[in-house]
Amino acid sequence: MDGMQALQTAPAAAQTAPAYAAPRVRRKLWRGGLQGSEYTWALAFCVPYIAIFFAFVLYPVAFGLWMGHRPHLYVELWQDPIYRISIVNTIVYLAVGVNVKLFLALLLSGFFMRKRLWVKALLVVFVLPWAVPSLPTFMSIHWMLNAQWGLINNFLWNFFGIDGPSFLDTSRWVALFCVIGAYIWKYLPFWTIILLAGRMAIPQELYESADVDGATGMTKFTHVTFPLLANLYLVCTLLSTIWTLGDFITVYFVSGGGPALTTNVLATLGIRNAYTLARPDLGVAAVMTALPLLIPLVLILMRKLRTAEVQL
Repeated sequence: MDGMQALQTAPAAAQTAPAYAAPRVRRKLWRGGLQGSEYTWALAFCVPYIAIFFAFVLYPVAFGLWMGHRPHLYVELWQDPIYRISIVNTIVYLAVGVNVKLFLALLLSGFFMRKRLWVKALLVVFVLPWAVPSLPTFMSIHWMLNAQWGLINNFLWNFFGIDGPSFLDTSRWVALFCVIGAYIWKYLPFWTIILLAGRMAIPQELYESADVDGATGMTKFTHVTFPLLANLYLVCTLLSTIWTLGDFITVYFVSGGGPALTTNVLATLGIRNAYTLARPDLGVAAVMTALPLLIPLVLILMRKLRTAEVQL
């Protein structure tokens, strides 16, 4: 009789056991295998970072999207001629600044590959513009380009007796390209170092094989160096474009948006609308119009970083 009861209760026990085991398995997976005090300490370390993320990242982004969701803001923006000029300036700023900067960085990274002492010393000096803080750098460039008291025009007057050009006060395009020049000069060293590191990761055996085949310097660049740096170059271009799209320091401190607000980009226009005009909703809307360009760039960058093609 006892044996029959055991046989009858065994299936029921087998059916009820997973119901108790499943929450334990889920709890173990949720905790990542941590038990007791380990889980408590892990939670104590993670909670501050999660709180900071919600307070200073998620909440400001969500609040900004809520401020700029009204359609009439974009109608008002489009009716502003300064906004339309700022769109063109942003496109020119990105297209010329990013591409010229990275192309020069690619060329200079090849120059700094030379194993000479004076080249290494020159590299240290070359990095200084990027190492110096941005604010005093761009303020110095602004005063250097000043038409009346600037360093360049004073030099031309004292040594040649001629009046120098008005870099920032009369022509929109002259002022804009002065801003682009300052931007390239400031950030060129950083990307040169990145591409220099990429060149140094290329196996030297490939260049030795190319020398045996009688390849010239240009042939080695087009068939060895650039194909291996192509993915890194693309990632640098995407990342630099994303950063430059949100850069307002260069334009704000070099030209101040002048002359007559014609060198503003979307980032500086957003600051102007939010603080100078006391229209934060209009400022957020101006910045949000860059999202159709920003979001695809971020998605492409994340996809490239997930692949192994970026690695040399």
